[in-house]
Amino acid sequence: MRALLATSIGVTCAAALTLPLAAPASSTSDSAAGRASAAHGPASTAATTSAAAGPAAELPGSTQSLPLSPLPSAATRATGSPARSAVRGLPRSDARPFSLVGVVWDDVDTELHGTVQIRTRATGTTHWSDWQSVETHNSEHAADPGSAEGKARTVRGSTSPLWVGDSDGIEVRVSPEAPGPQDRAATPVELPGGLRLELVDPGEDPRQPTAGRARGAVRTGAVIPAATKADSGTEALAAAGAKPYIGPRPRIITRKGWGANEKLRERRFAYTKSVKAAFVHHSATGNNYRCSQAPAVLRSIYRYHVQSSGWRDFGYNFAVDKCGNIYEGRAGGVTKAVLGAHTLGFNTNSMGVAVLGTFTSKNPPAAAVNAIAKLTAWKLGLFGANPKGKTTLVSGGGNRYKKGKKVKLNVISGHRDGFATECPGGRLYKKLGTARTSSARLQGR
Repeated sequence: MRALLATSIGVTCAAALTLPLAAPASSTSDSAAGRASAAHGPASTAATTSAAAGPAAELPGSTQSLPLSPLPSAATRATGSPARSAVRGLPRSDARPFSLVGVVWDDVDTELHGTVQIRTRATGTTHWSDWQSVETHNSEHAADPGSAEGKARTVRGSTSPLWVGDSDGIEVRVSPEAPGPQDRAATPVELPGGLRLELVDPGEDPRQPTAGRARGAVRTGAVIPAATKADSGTEALAAAGAKPYIGPRPRIITRKGWGANEKLRERRFAYTKSVKAAFVHHSATGNNYRCSQAPAVLRSIYRYHVQSSGWRDFGYNFAVDKCGNIYEGRAGGVTKAVLGAHTLGFNTNSMGVAVLGTFTSKNPPAAAVNAIAKLTAWKLGLFGANPKGKTTLVSGGGNRYKKGKKVKLNVISGHRDGFATECPGGRLYKKLGTARTSSARLQGR
């Protein structure tokens, strides 16, 4: 098996297929280093950044973390009299360049009941975008309750991240949920404590020459090439001893290919016994990206998951862009049953696949749906799972199934099947039947 892998993909990509034996020398968070230093920056004197002195300064990208303060209410603006507003935010402000935004708060167990809206200014221009809404419910994309990752001291509550493109100006307003029409006398729900705005710059991949390369382009050679059905069957037998109903291995862009800096994540890996199901997600980062920017989008989400939200690594096992490119997500080996943080309550014995974009009201591209089918036909086949079948998982807890409940699910499920959520968006969810059929056909079923 090792000889086959070495011949097929070379030493570098073979390491990504199996378990990387060499871990990075340090897992120090440059965000933590930035927060420990004196804050500075054009947006706010209270801003913190991960571009700190020492080794962390060598890491690509940065995170600006800005506190959100009470904003003047409409009554204050109309009368000029002082009034304390329940709305928190940030007035129009300059900032160092960033491409992705999100809001975090102190208590991971507290939900943000309200709305988060932002608008940004394109770098080097005077043009401000329209107001954009940020998805506030993100806790269901996380480690299971009570798990080591879920209980880590660094974990925070967070919104979904939103990709806004190259920007250097920001305005934010966070409004609490208003009382319903039947209870107008009630006070609005309080917002979580410690609200902060995170402005993420993905940075360039330092291992790629800048000249002649588009920002975010995939590094040459950092991919696991497609394999034949016969070679993929050999992998399946070696991985699980299962009958090789398996699709051909698709081309997968490795973490190295999209520029993941391994110093950011936790050093160790975590695994489960098997991969019995695949949960499909959308990243809720919006659709305003070019496929050449997908590596930068991934670097931004990675930084947001680890440094802003406090997770051990990128949450999803795989990602797919709207052009159908497939990316390795959480580290640990693409053929392995790597424990992710993607479907709260059902991370054990499953994998998470996030399509980059938001598909609540927009249809996912056919290329992305086809990529889901190709990836699941191969990866589920490694563990003998039928894409058109059912499987039983044990809930780790959540808002839909209590902890310990045995739940029968489609082998290819949407996030909403395991948790009460809009994810993966209604339009993408409707395409899962097509993905199941295509995936099973690729397996030869």
